[in-house]
Amino acid sequence: MAAVAAVLFVAAAAAGVGAEEVVDEFGGGASFIFGDSLVDAGNNNYIPTLSRANMTPNGIDFAATGGTPTGRFTNGRTIADIIGEMLGQADYSPPFLAPNTSGGAILNGVNYASGGGGILNGTGKVFVNRIGMDLQVDYFNITRQQLDALLGRDKAREFLRKKAIFSVTVGSNDFLNNYLMPVLSTGTRISESPDAFVDDLIFHLRDQLTRLHTLDARKFVVANVGPLGCIPYQKTINRVGEDECVKLPNQLAAQYNARLRELIIELNDGLPGARFCLANVYDLVMELITNYPNYGFETASVACCGNGGSYDGLVPCGPTTSLCDDRDKHVFWDPYHPSDAANVLLAKYIVDGDTKYISPINLRKLYSL
Repeated sequence: MAAVAAVLFVAAAAAGVGAEEVVDEFGGGASFIFGDSLVDAGNNNYIPTLSRANMTPNGIDFAATGGTPTGRFTNGRTIADIIGEMLGQADYSPPFLAPNTSGGAILNGVNYASGGGGILNGTGKVFVNRIGMDLQVDYFNITRQQLDALLGRDKAREFLRKKAIFSVTVGSNDFLNNYLMPVLSTGTRISESPDAFVDDLIFHLRDQLTRLHTLDARKFVVANVGPLGCIPYQKTINRVGEDECVKLPNQLAAQYNARLRELIIELNDGLPGARFCLANVYDLVMELITNYPNYGFETASVACCGNGGSYDGLVPCGPTTSLCDDRDKHVFWDPYHPSDAANVLLAKYIVDGDTKYISPINLRKLYSL
């Protein structure tokens, strides 16, 4: 899957074909991806940050590079990569900060996600640098102007409203690397109740999604926050049993998710022409963790790549950490992130599932509108 978008555009330009015909070539449409390390495709490679995945063995099963690390925080593809494949996208959406993400390549979509990023600008400061949602939307504004130059204003607007899906996977770091973080978050937790903190998140996310709508985004899928108390990192530092999860992180996630559901209903009613879908990642991951043997996994507690404690959940994946042999048998690749095998299952339910996991319609139906 080389840069098909760029090739098509250059070939069309050489043949004197109009940009609108190039748009028509893209039956697979475009994915504009916002969020954190769950969907980062390599933006953090280009900033000075402690949150990086461009080292082995990350990417060991990423076929497109023959197993070379790309900056994805998993052994293979992110959930956003797999969703793009399932919807017939010509190529993976390239990282915004990559030098070749320009010209016709952006007709395939662009990935703005950043490991450590969150809804709030203060989230993830432990990593020194990261790209939060406010800046990610600013970056999309740059892409929006590039699309005008590439296609003309009217065609660019039509392209975004009809051919593009806007995917938002964010919020986990606002809890893990902000509100719940020992020492760094103490001031926040003393000054803000959980209710007030969630209010703050929803207030900022509403503004960010509304800004995207103003820039002609119309088809959205927004993921809720997963069961944070079940990831190997949280299970390790809180020393819970193999079949247990940590209560407070899960309670906070559930509290945020309830408010997010209300926000999605509000935006569907209030923003003209917008179609927002809510991906119920919390229940989906909980189903996978609870019934992992039914899905072909051997553990939903132990990280495949990591070190420390009962679940290898303290030290992030890198060249010196231990690595499991049976990567497709682990729900978690590292202390924080799902494996490629888990991402495949999650993506299937979001693209073709019923309203238990994606509502009011699934992604395949959203894409066809």
